[in-house]
Amino acid sequence: MTGGDLAARQAELVAALVAGGPLPAGFAPAPVDAARRALLRKRGGDVARHWPLLAAGLGAAWPATFGGWAAGRPTNGSLRDGWDLARELRDRGTLPALGAEELAAREAAARYDGHRPPRPRRLPAVGRAGGAVAVQLAGRVRLLRPASR
Repeated sequence: MTGGDLAARQAELVAALVAGGPLPAGFAPAPVDAARRALLRKRGGDVARHWPLLAAGLGAAWPATFGGWAAGRPTNGSLRDGWDLARELRDRGTLPALGAEELAAREAAARYDGHRPPRPRRLPAVGRAGGAVAVQLAGRVRLLRPASR
C-alpha cells in the first residue's frame, strides 16, 4: 500500500466517522458505528460548552437534537456548529427561549455568515431571535427583551 493509498483510506475512515461517509472496505460496521456515536457525543459536549443556554434550553432533548443535526455534517468548530444549529432551530420555529436569548446576544456581538469564522462587530448592532432582542454598544452586549417563555 502506497502513502497515497493509506492517506485515501484514512480520509475515507474519517469521513465515515465524522461526516456521514460510507464505511470503507475492510472495516467492521459495529466498531466504526460505536466510534462515530462516541465522537458525536463528544462533539455535542464541546458545543454545549460554547452554547450552554441552547443546551440547557433543550434539556434532555439536547443529545438527540444535536446528534440528529450533526450526523453527516463535518464540524466547523464548536462555536460555529452551535451557531448553525441555533439558526436552524430558529428557522424551524423550535429554538427554546434560552437558546433564542443566547443566539440574539451572539448575533449582536459578532458577524457570522455561516461560511467564514465569526468576526466581532465594531459598530452598534442589534440581534434578534425568537422574540429576544440584544444590543451591542461599545463592545458590550445587553439583552433588551428576553424571549417569550
